[in-house]
Amino acid sequence: MKNKIVVVGSTNMDMVVKTGHIPKPGETVLGGTFFMNPGGKGANQAVAVARLGGDVTFISKIGNDIFGKQSSKIFDDEGVDIGGIYAEMNSPSGIALITVDDKGENSIVVAPGANAFLNEANVQDAFDKYPQAGVLLVQLEIPMETVEAAIRYARSKQITVILNPAPMNAAVSKLLDKIDIITPNAHEAEALSKHPISDVDSAIAAAKKIQALGVKTVIITLGEEGAILLTEDDVQHIEAPKVEAVDSTAAGDVFNGAFAVALSEGKSLKNAVTFACRAAAIAVTKMGAQSSIPYRNEILLTYFD
Repeated sequence: MKNKIVVVGSTNMDMVVKTGHIPKPGETVLGGTFFMNPGGKGANQAVAVARLGGDVTFISKIGNDIFGKQSSKIFDDEGVDIGGIYAEMNSPSGIALITVDDKGENSIVVAPGANAFLNEANVQDAFDKYPQAGVLLVQLEIPMETVEAAIRYARSKQITVILNPAPMNAAVSKLLDKIDIITPNAHEAEALSKHPISDVDSAIAAAKKIQALGVKTVIITLGEEGAILLTEDDVQHIEAPKVEAVDSTAAGDVFNGAFAVALSEGKSLKNAVTFACRAAAIAVTKMGAQSSIPYRNEILLTYFD
């Protein structure tokens, strides 16, 4: 079975401040703890795949600076194949400025840096090294033309394509008939479907509208409410474990990485989503992005078929 997972996406260094509440426009608040943590949606998902037992190659671009060098070493230490990591000589590495409130919610601003220079040639070069890939996982913190190139190549090789449409980009609508699975959160699903989401039933309605745009399988993540799984044949609400959230940063990335791992192992969609919900629930109990990603032995797997 082709169980190699290729993640195409961003690498950032996250700069995090913990504070009582997220500032409103024009407001200054005194924060508490500050720390730096490696992040970026692509990097988070690649590390999640590796920690959860997946065979993963990461395609990304870093700056020729201390953050880029640190990130490359971290990937290598985590067991992520770095054959698809490229250095951009004329741009710094990407950074993210993150504020986390006392309820675990966050606000994020990203300066893409080298991520903006990841291009089709990089994707083609890296993919050519891994003809046995079975799953592509891609997000939207890199140029849209690079996302399109990765999806196009994967389709030509019958590779299953998972698109995590984050951060939301209106241009994603033209890709929906070219992917197998889409994994928006509630906010992204509202933007895609033009349907407000306030509960499980409205999330199901939004999923059906997204499916009508051309993608066969829609998974909407709902935080502590779990996820909606809509296929061509069925719709299910999969609950998440109840935990005390500390920081939701990277929870969606953990969900996507875990889902890709379970899918690459031949698990059913339902079991893959269940696994992903449990992994994400563990992540929100810890601070930071990659520092919050669980290892496989932290997750009970007895519910698998």
